[in-house]
Amino acid sequence: MGDNFGIHRGPKKGAAANSAADAEDRTQGQIMSDFLVQLEDYNPTIPDAVTSYYLNTAGFEASDPRIVRLISIAAQKFISDVANDALQHCKTRTSNAPTSGHGSSKNQNAKMSKDRKYTLTMEDLQPALNDYGITVRKAHYFV
Repeated sequence: MGDNFGIHRGPKKGAAANSAADAEDRTQGQIMSDFLVQLEDYNPTIPDAVTSYYLNTAGFEASDPRIVRLISIAAQKFISDVANDALQHCKTRTSNAPTSGHGSSKNQNAKMSKDRKYTLTMEDLQPALNDYGITVRKAHYFV
């Protein structure tokens, strides 16, 4: 029985379980193979050349271009998550801000919030990055 990375699936029963385990192993191999093929065809937002440059300046040399592509995708996901968190902070901040106007109804506020365009500011980006353990401070000459 192979190591399931700490996942206990319970006891297997009979020959049907053995054939299911063989199909599961085959399926995992096929999934990995399909993922590597898709990885070669996918063009991430961050180009591989940019990722390679920063990896090389950090002292990391990758001979396999799929590794660079995988790191590009991980960086894209990280940036997307931070931007999404900053957007949520912006929406929260603007929804709590007092609105000007005379007797505006909830329907008007809901319509305006749908059509509203948001701007990424450091005020929103800073708490989003703090959630990921990155501290951002203003330079001393901007204080």
